[in-house]
Amino acid sequence: MTRLIVWRHGNTDWNATSRVQGQTDIPLNDLGREQARLAAPVLAALRPDAIVASDLCRAADTAAALAALTGLPVRPDPRLRERHFGQWQGLALTEVAERFPTEYARWRAGDPDPGAGIETLDDLGKRLGAAFQDAADLAVGGTVVVTTHGGGARQGIGHLLGWDHTVLRAVGSLANCHWTELRHDDVRGWHLRAHNVGLVTQPAPADAV
Repeated sequence: MTRLIVWRHGNTDWNATSRVQGQTDIPLNDLGREQARLAAPVLAALRPDAIVASDLCRAADTAAALAALTGLPVRPDPRLRERHFGQWQGLALTEVAERFPTEYARWRAGDPDPGAGIETLDDLGKRLGAAFQDAADLAVGGTVVVTTHGGGARQGIGHLLGWDHTVLRAVGSLANCHWTELRHDDVRGWHLRAHNVGLVTQPAPADAV
């Protein structure tokens, strides 16, 4: 049985101020670094065989905290980047609502293709799902930790599980430095074992950005 741990990066200043990050390369803040430091021993206890991370620094630096304990290298994969938010990247959500009211309303309603140059949920799920599968193939029968982003994590997980985006709307976003556990076997395929696991309960946005 293969175990895949999908770990969201720690907190950033843009997370804290509800600013749209998307694929903008924003670093961890002090809280995010502390979250990674505290979570890393818990994940190290799972004895991972491989670590793969988005090449954006907030994910790569989160993964580095685990690598420091395990001695494993962090394998970068740009497919693990967050959803591209087009014209919204760098804007506060309040600014988005004012400048793009139609697209914002569509996004909030769960439209998989809301416009404004935002990557579609279908494309996002396929991109992350393929990266998750390739990561899992690095240690078949073992444990792989993949460090990625909130929105991308949910869609990629849904792709592996075969869940439609309307079903995923009912699944909460990962909080910062929390993780989801998936397992795969030849009989059941991919199945969900745990979601939004972490050391400290904290609110997550309705849709991670």
